[in-house]
Formats: sequence, structure tokens, C-alpha cells
Amino acid sequence: MTRALEVLAPGPLATVQDLGRPGWSHLGVSRSGAADPASLTLANRLVGNPEDAAGLEITFGGLRARLYLRRPDGTPATGYLTLTGAPCPATVNGRPAALDAPVPVRDGDVLALGMPQSGLRTYLAVRGGLTPPPALGSRATDLLSGTGPAPLRAGDTLPLGDPTGPMPGVDHAPRSAPPNAFELRVWPGPRDDWFEEASLKTLFAARWEATSKSNRIGIRLAGPALRRCRTGELPAEGMVRGALQVPPNGLPVLFLADHPVTGGYPVIGVVHEDDLPLAGQIPPGAAIRFSPSAMR
Repeated sequence: MTRALEVLAPGPLATVQDLGRPGWSHLGVSRSGAADPASLTLANRLVGNPEDAAGLEITFGGLRARLYLRRPDGTPATGYLTLTGAPCPATVNGRPAALDAPVPVRDGDVLALGMPQSGLRTYLAVRGGLTPPPALGSRATDLLSGTGPAPLRAGDTLPLGDPTGPMPGVDHAPRSAPPNAFELRVWPGPRDDWFEEASLKTLFAARWEATSKSNRIGIRLAGPALRRCRTGELPAEGMVRGALQVPPNGLPVLFLADHPVTGGYPVIGVVHEDDLPLAGQIPPGAAIRFSPSAMR
């Protein structure tokens, strides 16, 4: 074993993620990829990886992992890792490790993460990137279709690639932590005409809460039920990340990275693309408000 990451403890959920596998919806496979792609791409830039290199998406912290960094002749080597996304306590061999910054590591070092102080998902990039076998052109774990590597378990070992570019020469990328209350911009439609006019007003006026029945597929919201003005069901139609689909109970589901590619319930609105990384950081219990991105 020359270059690898060994999972000692995965925490509640840890998966391999890159920027996903576009172009396979006709086979029932969504793009998937990092729920907060902005955090993953930043992590990769900080260690000199291509932005689409695979890293770890760690939900609610709790990860412990050992790094194996050896040259082809077996001698110990050094490297870098970085952590972005939801800020959490982190140590390397028991010593505090910085967030949003390159952290030097050596062969045999152990990384340990605590619970996030805000947000939900922390991203780990290691210089060289994780290189498990790709599926349909991507190393991303898709929980809905089962495509890509399985969620990580203790004892799993992931190979690391060789560095392909120089270090960026940046020692820190300061940025704001995820908020405790979230506001997301929404484009109304395409099926807002299936709802009473009061329901669209309620969508934007209400305080919604992310429930514990949420995951990478979607966030189930608690709040006032949105009432329809039309009966019946739609034929199955295409779904996108950010769609606010409303099932018969009237409580929206905000689709995330591993969403189904089709659905038969009406979509009252779609979250603005620029706000999707923020949506990927919404933890259970968080307050959410929607604001209209454009009104017809």
C-alpha cells in the first residue's frame, strides 16, 4: 500500500463524491455528486487537485481515517489534505487542524472530525484525489440508484492518485460558515398553476423546517400544507436538483443531489441554481424561508 486512505470510523454517513455523472438520466441515473459542490471544488483547489477530483462528503462529522503516503520504493512521504463545508473540530494525530486551509500530513497520520458547529456536510480533499473505480464516468456515490462506491464502513481503504499540479500557494481561504437559518431563492413553476393562489403566497411567507426524514435525495419540509386547485395526478415528468415537489399531503420535498429523474407530483417551484450548494448544508431542524426569484 503506497498511497491510500483507510476509514477507521465513517461517522453517521461518509461517501465518495465528485461533481457527478451528467448525461445518464435516460437510464434513470441522476447526476448525483457533492451536495455542496462549491465546498468540494474549494477543497480540491486548496490542495492543487482538479476541481472535479473525488473527495469525501462527511455528514454530521465523526470520521476517523488514516493516511498512507509512501513512495514507490516504500519510503514514507508527505502530502496535504484540506477540510471545507460545515466547520467542525478536526485533529491530525490529536493536534488541531485548520479548516479551509492546506494541512500538511505524513505517512500514518490519523485525521479525526467532531460534529459540525453549523451546517451538515464537511468535505475532505487529499492531494492527488481519491481514485476508486469510476462508474458511468464518475466516482460519486448515488444513494438512490446505488451507482458508485457504497457508503463507507470501518476498514474500507480508498486509493489515492498522484498529484498532477502544483500547490496553489494559498494558505487560507476565509469564508462564512453555513447559517443557522436558511433563505433560498425560488423560481415559481413549472406547475404552480396546480395550486391555489394562496398556496404560492404561503410558500414564500411561511417558516419551513427541515425534518429528520431528509437525506441526499431530498429534504422533507414541515410547515403549512399547500393546497391544490386541480385534482388528479401528472404523468411522470423530468425532475431537477432544487425542485420543490408537493405530494398529496401538501408538504414540499426539496430535491437534492440524488433526486429521482422523474416524478408525478407537481413542482410548485425550483430553487435558484446559485443557492443549491447552500441547500446541501441544511441540517434537520433548521429553519428555511423561500423568497421569489421571479414572479409571473
